[in-house]
Amino acid sequence: MTARPEHADFGSIRLFSRHVILADREVAATVVIEDGMITAIDEGAQRADAIDIGDDLLIPGLVELHTDHLEPHYQPRPKVHWDPLSAVFAYDAQIASSGITTVFDSLRIGSDDDRPTTADGLLDLSEAIEKAKDTGLLRADHHTHLRCEIPSRGVVEEAQDYLGRFDVRLMSLMDHTPGQRQFRDEEKLRTYYRGKTGLSEKDLDQLFANRRARADEIGEPNKRGLVALAHKAGIALASHDDTLEDHVAESVADRVSIAEFPTTVEAARASHAAGISVLMGAPNVVRGGSHSGNVSAVELAEAGVLDILSSDYVPISLIQGAFGLRDVPAMGGLPGALRTVTLTPAIATGMTDRGEIAVGKRGDLVRVAMVGAQPVVRQVWRTGTRIA
Repeated sequence: MTARPEHADFGSIRLFSRHVILADREVAATVVIEDGMITAIDEGAQRADAIDIGDDLLIPGLVELHTDHLEPHYQPRPKVHWDPLSAVFAYDAQIASSGITTVFDSLRIGSDDDRPTTADGLLDLSEAIEKAKDTGLLRADHHTHLRCEIPSRGVVEEAQDYLGRFDVRLMSLMDHTPGQRQFRDEEKLRTYYRGKTGLSEKDLDQLFANRRARADEIGEPNKRGLVALAHKAGIALASHDDTLEDHVAESVADRVSIAEFPTTVEAARASHAAGISVLMGAPNVVRGGSHSGNVSAVELAEAGVLDILSSDYVPISLIQGAFGLRDVPAMGGLPGALRTVTLTPAIATGMTDRGEIAVGKRGDLVRVAMVGAQPVVRQVWRTGTRIA
C-alpha cells in the first residue's frame, strides 16, 4: 500500500453512491476510507454503516497544476497588497470549495521590461504558504509551480535560491518574447500593450526590440540553466505556449513532461505523440474557445490529444471543464474526462498516491450534485477528512 501522506489529518469514513466514478468506469459502490487511505471499494453493495449520498456523484479529489488565482487575493487592486497569510487562507478556501484537494500554487520568477521582478511578493507569498502549512489549517494539499521567465536577467540564480528554500514540484519554462510562441502574431501583443500602457507605436517598437535583443543574448543559456536545475532536483518540467513542432523537439530533448497551453493543433499533436501530456485551460472549454485567439481546447479533445485541464484563473472552471468534455467521443465518457483533472496530472508530476478512487490511494473525494448540466460541489474530503 502507498505510504500515508505527511502533514494531514487522517479521517475514516464510508460513503455509498450509485455513481462512483472510477478511473475507467462508473459503478454503484461503498467506498471505505480508513486512516486517510481507501481500503475497500464494495461494488454494488451499500454497507449498513455507510453514509448514503444517493444519486450524487462521488469523484476523486481534483489535482490542479496551474492556477494564478493566489495573485488576485494578494493584490486585489493595482498597488493594493493584502496580508499574505490572509490571502493564502482565503485562496485555499476557494480552491477546496471547488473540489480541488491538491493544488500547485503558480508563482512567477523573472521580470519583463514593463513588469519588475516579483521577488518581494514571491517571497512574501511563499513564506505565507509555508506558515499556513505549519498551522495545519490549510484545506488543500499545496505545492509550488515555479513559472520561470527565460529571457530575464538573474532568473537562474533566483530560481536556484528559491529551490533551496521552498517545496517546488513543477517548473515551467516561459518565453513571452514578441514574435514567437503565444505572441507569434505580434499585433496581438501590441493590442494588449496599447490597452494596458497607452504607449505610442514608437515606444512599443523600442520595447519589443529591447526584449528581442535580450532574448537573443541570454535566452538560451538561461534555459539550459533552468533545465539543469530542475533535473538535478528531480522536479517535473513544463513547456509553455509551444507553437511549432521545433518547440516540441526542444521539449523532448529537455525531458519535459507537460506541454502547457500549446497554441496550435500541430504542437499539441506532436507533444501528445511524444508522450508529453498536453495541458489546456478549463476556461477555454467553459467559454467555448481561447480568450487570446489560440487553439480551442475542445478541438484538441476531439482530436484525442488533450490530456490535462487547469483552472488557470477561475478555480471552479476545473470541474466545469471536465464535465463539459464528457460527451466528446475521444475522451471516453465521464471517467475519461475526469482523468484530465485527477489521475493524469497526478501521474505527470510523480504523485502516484492520488488521482483516482482505488484501494491504496488517498481518500481524496468530492461529492457532486448535478443541476442540469452544471456540476455543483457539495462536499469535499482530503485523506478522509471533510474540508468543504
